[in-house]
Amino acid sequence: MREALAMRPSTSATPLLPPPSCSSRLPQIIHFVGLRWSAPRFQVRERADAGVGVAKGAPGCSVRLGYCSEIHVGSVGHPFRTCRGMLSDKRRGEHDWGSTLAEAIFVPVEAYHLEDRLGNRIPHDQRFAIPRIPALVELCIQAGVDLPEYPTKRRRKPIIKTGRKEFVDANEDDLPDEEPDDRFKQPLLQELHYDETIAPSSLEETVALAEETLKAWETVRDGTLKLMKSYAVRVCGYCPEVHIGPTGHKARNCGSFKHQQRNGQHGWQAAVLDDLIPPRYVWHMPESGEELQRELKSFYGQAPAVVEICIQAGAEVPEKYKATMRLDVGIPSSLREAEMVV
Repeated sequence: MREALAMRPSTSATPLLPPPSCSSRLPQIIHFVGLRWSAPRFQVRERADAGVGVAKGAPGCSVRLGYCSEIHVGSVGHPFRTCRGMLSDKRRGEHDWGSTLAEAIFVPVEAYHLEDRLGNRIPHDQRFAIPRIPALVELCIQAGVDLPEYPTKRRRKPIIKTGRKEFVDANEDDLPDEEPDDRFKQPLLQELHYDETIAPSSLEETVALAEETLKAWETVRDGTLKLMKSYAVRVCGYCPEVHIGPTGHKARNCGSFKHQQRNGQHGWQAAVLDDLIPPRYVWHMPESGEELQRELKSFYGQAPAVVEICIQAGAEVPEKYKATMRLDVGIPSSLREAEMVV
C-alpha cells in the first residue's frame, strides 16, 4: 500500500488565475427597464441605450476586485483594506482590482414565474420545471404586462372564497370579450449588445446621457415601489431569495445560516425595495478628482454605483443622495489637518 501511494503522481492544487487587468471603459452596463404609469397598469419600456452610453463616455472606469464582491467607480481602486475574500489574509485585506461586469453594478435578482399568482404554492420537486426570470419582470407581468413567452392567468372578477385556503373563480361569461392590446406585440426583453452602442462624441452629449440614465434609474425604483404596494413581494430572512406573490414557494434551496435545522426551507417575510433592486453602494469620489486616502476614510461618503457613474459623467447630484454622499463634510487636505478635527 505504501509503495502504491509513493508511485501515485502528485496532484497539486490548480493555481489561481489572476484577476483581469483594469480596463479604461466599463465593458457593459445595466439595461434599464423604465416604468411609467398607464392606468390601470404599468407600461414597461426598455431603456437599453442609457447606461451603456454613459459608461463609454464617462472619464475613468468602473473596476472591481477579483476576490470579493466589492466594487469601486474610478480610474483606480480605493486603498481601504476591506477585502474578506480568498487569500485576503496574505494581502492584509488589500483589494486586487480588475475589470467588472454589468451584473456587479445592477445585481440580477431572479424569481419563479407564476402562471397563476393565486394558485398552489410551488413544491420542492418542481423547482427545476418552473422558469426563473428577472424578479422585476415578473412583478410587471403580475401587474398587467402581457409577454407572449411568459403566459399568465388574468381574472376580471374577484374570486369567491369557499374556505380558508380554497376559492373558485367567478363566472365571466357575461363579460364582453377583451379587445386585443397591441402595445406589447414587439419583444420587450431584447438586449442591446455592447458593440452596437455608440459613445457620446462630446461632453454635452455625455452629460445629457448621464442625466437621462439617472432619471431612468429613479423611474425604475419609484415605479417598482408603487407596484410593491399593490402586489406582494416576499424575501427570505436568511438568504436573498425573492418571490413575487402573496406567499413564498416551498422549494428547499436556502443555504444560509443553519439551513440544516430548517431542512433548507426559506423564512419568508415582506420585502423592501432594496431586496428587489439592490443599490450596491460604492465610495463617492471627491469633486477635486483626488484619489481616496486610507487615513481619511471617515470623511468620505457613499452612493449607489449607478448614481456614482452618472455623477462622474457630469449629472447633477439628486437631493436624496446628498446625505449618504456627505457632500456637506469638508475633506482635510492632509493627515495633520485630519488629526486636528475634533
